[in-house]
Amino acid sequence: MPPSTIPTLRQRRLGAELRKLREHSGLTSTAAAGLLGLKQAQISNIESGRYAVSADRVRTFARTYSCADAPLVEALAAMTGGRTRGWWDEYRDHLPVGLIDLAELEYYASELRVALVIHIPALLQTTDHARALFRGVFPPLQQYEIEHRLTHRIKRQGILHRDSPTPYTATIHEAALRMGFGGRQVAMAQLKRLIDMSELPHITVRVVPFGKESFHGTGQGIDYVAGAVPQLDTVQLDTHHGCEFLDGEAQLSKYRSVVDHMEASALSPEASRDLIHHITQDL
Repeated sequence: MPPSTIPTLRQRRLGAELRKLREHSGLTSTAAAGLLGLKQAQISNIESGRYAVSADRVRTFARTYSCADAPLVEALAAMTGGRTRGWWDEYRDHLPVGLIDLAELEYYASELRVALVIHIPALLQTTDHARALFRGVFPPLQQYEIEHRLTHRIKRQGILHRDSPTPYTATIHEAALRMGFGGRQVAMAQLKRLIDMSELPHITVRVVPFGKESFHGTGQGIDYVAGAVPQLDTVQLDTHHGCEFLDGEAQLSKYRSVVDHMEASALSPEASRDLIHHITQDL
């Protein structure tokens, strides 16, 4: 079990889930180490994501912890292995770690549901629209920082264009469609991109129009990232201090309900496309 000096979000989540299984079984880390033939420090390092662990060992842990949830165990086993480099690793010296973790999370997601009020979803943004947003970041970014963030964002969009694209549902408030970031030409191109992307079979775009009497969202962007099994879902929130990741059972339930209500408040995909067309004509 070689040490991992910089555990990825995926490695940390695997370790955290193994800790949950141990705690649910009522075993202390010392007791678990004795049953597994390991040292207590090894258990701690595995649970913190600092040590890699094999799929067979995950299954052994699960048996020791009396976990009979076979789909969960196999999903955890699929998260194992040594430190595997993804394209996002080339940005580790240039971008906040939250953005690196987000790219990895999206890459392995089984489904993505996002809900936004002010902004167009990052995975549906044009290059010019994204550049306009990065130029408005405070404190201001240097030009090279803007370019790093821009190329990273465009590469994130690759999950929607690969051979087996990730199912993607975006619920967007009408306010986001009318913000006009970058000026008229940029805004028009962005709305046309939304229409084009919404016509792909794996992408659903729905708009919450002005005038809805009830609305359950806030100005905070929500990404609901589905894992291989529901227990491995993750919520990512956009905040002023960066990405925030939540995976507690109560937190997942809360934000799943918020996204459900926002989708229920939105127009159908067809009516949403019609509204986007109408807004484009108003520019």
